[in-house]
Amino acid sequence: MDFPTIKNIPFVDTSEMIEVDRAMIEDFNIVLMQMMENAGRNLAHLARAKFLGGNPNGKRVVVMAGTGGNGGGGMVAARRLANYGANVSVFATAEDERFTPIPAHQLTILHNMGVEIASADQIESVKTTEIDLIVDAIIGYSLKGAPRGNAKLMIEWASQALSPVLSLDAPSGIDTASGQIFDPAIKADATLTLALPKKGFLRPGMANQLGELYVADISVPPHLYANDALNIDLGPIFAESDILKVRLPPARE
Repeated sequence: MDFPTIKNIPFVDTSEMIEVDRAMIEDFNIVLMQMMENAGRNLAHLARAKFLGGNPNGKRVVVMAGTGGNGGGGMVAARRLANYGANVSVFATAEDERFTPIPAHQLTILHNMGVEIASADQIESVKTTEIDLIVDAIIGYSLKGAPRGNAKLMIEWASQALSPVLSLDAPSGIDTASGQIFDPAIKADATLTLALPKKGFLRPGMANQLGELYVADISVPPHLYANDALNIDLGPIFAESDILKVRLPPARE
């Protein structure tokens, strides 16, 4: 399946994305659970269309999940891919009790479904030759400094794998504000960013980390972007599709 390409789209920095999240929740009463569900649904759809031949049934998928919102979106995708028949394993950066409340809710659903949940240190025993897709949902736009601990371990494992990698919002290990590429960092085959692409993606060399760049609708009302804090003029860009392929400016590719 081909997704429509969008050529002219605003890019936002981290502070602007924080404002989008705030306005969604406080001004429009669109809660994080809804945004997370939209993100994970679109991630599963992109995974199915681009990497799993249009049919995940019987395919082997590994989802690497952090304890915050990015991990929550990855777990929504894990649930949907499992419902589509994929053999899904989720590897988490921490124990269940360390997840923030809304991602913890997604984790509970997976436990109730019988989806395999394992700790990060078990991922090194997985044979990457048997995996059809790795989903990177470790760290989103809130990265502060180089990944460490279990996040570092999983990024290094994925970097050694021959399987394709699909990142949610940003490849883990990338600073979406500055465009700094930390060590280690995911080098994705495709990235599904949320709401709008991030300004850090425009930095030289970032295209190699992002792979093919897509943007997903998480139900942000277009006129939200016109508030005083953002002042972005944006129409109904998702009129044709919930997922759009982003064409980076030629000088940055």
